[in-house]
Amino acid sequence: MNLFIVLYLLGKLSLACAGAILVPLVMAFYMGDTCLEAFAISAVLAMSIGYIFLHYGNSNDVHITFREGVAVVSGAWVLVSFLGAMPYYLSGTLDFISAIFESISGFTTTGATAITNIEAVAKSMLFWRSLTHWMGGIGIVVLFIAFLPNIGTGAVHMFNAEVTGPTDDRVVPRIRETSVALCKIYIFFTVVQAALLFWAGMSFYDCINHAFSTIATGGFSTYDNSLMHFNSPLIEGIIGVFMILAGGNFALYFSVVQKGPREFWHDTEFKVYICLVVIATALVGLNIFYKMGFSGTESLRHSFFQVASIISTTGFVSNDFDVWPAFSKYILVLLMFIGACAGSTAGGIKVSRIVILYKLTLAEIRHTIHPCMVTNISMNGKHVPDTVISGIGRFFFLYMMLFAGLTLLLASTGLSVTDSIGAIAATISSVGPALGVAGATSTYASITPFGKTVICIAMLLGRLELFTLLVLIRPEFWRSTRNW
Repeated sequence: MNLFIVLYLLGKLSLACAGAILVPLVMAFYMGDTCLEAFAISAVLAMSIGYIFLHYGNSNDVHITFREGVAVVSGAWVLVSFLGAMPYYLSGTLDFISAIFESISGFTTTGATAITNIEAVAKSMLFWRSLTHWMGGIGIVVLFIAFLPNIGTGAVHMFNAEVTGPTDDRVVPRIRETSVALCKIYIFFTVVQAALLFWAGMSFYDCINHAFSTIATGGFSTYDNSLMHFNSPLIEGIIGVFMILAGGNFALYFSVVQKGPREFWHDTEFKVYICLVVIATALVGLNIFYKMGFSGTESLRHSFFQVASIISTTGFVSNDFDVWPAFSKYILVLLMFIGACAGSTAGGIKVSRIVILYKLTLAEIRHTIHPCMVTNISMNGKHVPDTVISGIGRFFFLYMMLFAGLTLLLASTGLSVTDSIGAIAATISSVGPALGVAGATSTYASITPFGKTVICIAMLLGRLELFTLLVLIRPEFWRSTRNW
């Protein structure tokens, strides 16, 4: 492995992170809050690490193989998680482990928080939380590829290690052009939503923060009770629609711009995604209408918002779903695992994988009845290669095994089975709010340092779709004589 190019690229990324920290630093200076020193020290630390890495790194050879691509992506998430935690820790907002937890939750767009009194935290610090969402949502490495002038053809390995989904479809042939196109769509959605929220009555500060959190499918809010603070059907409707949009495939949106709205109808995953939203909204709405005493309008309002929030893995809360009937909570837990579309900012297994696994199951049933029958699995009218199908099977198996293992580790800290299952399901799928001890109106503050460490691992594994991070523990990955 060429460690010099890895150090060089991580150095560049560290300097970019320092530049991002300057934004809340300016806010802290302008507002005169107590976080100014913490942001200043954090920025200097990020710049120092960046220059040290650049000093020992080498940009002369920018040839990036698979190993360098994976190392840069994994190293980038660990590095920015550490740098992003410094403002929380240095300002005294959180202890060190909780600060790391908050930073990873922000960058992975999970939205789980260890802060018990959000409204008492300085506004510049809350803006930093939302900004970590926004940067992590589009993917730190994708942003990096988009704006770094030239990193060679090896950028494909960094791109493939970062993007989510069973395949690495590109919207345009060149990786850098793909990254720029995705960034433009991402920024457009952010600006439009912020403008609509401001029109709906939010303050400028709140609409920026919530737009960052929504488009990134993160869920950090500036209030302890999330969207319940506003109690506004209009605001919830706007955020609900943009949560659904953020859960869609951004490459599909680019195709729609190029070829027209018919592309929505031709995309199997997006159609199934919308159907899931409609069916789940109807089932949850009817359940809380009959069991909770909500009116018809209130039932539709809260069921749509929470379904949109959970399936997009955003995690905003408009009502305390932890007190809803077991049937509704079970549907929400299923949606946590499913997640939204591949190529979106959402977590979870992804709708496309669920669709292919469903079709594979039906094909196997037919093959059992008719052993000589040859079956093909298709998506969007195209044959799905056997390599993709086997990869999805491996992913699903590993996903469930890691979920079981991490749940067991978390339960060893003293949490109940229900609390452990809910917390890991919510964090490995990047949802945030869970059930029980970390429910809709609670935080993760009461969980032990070891428990938070386990959850941090779950968040990183979920964001990097398991294999990118796990490949680092294989000895042959580090052997320089291995041909990759």
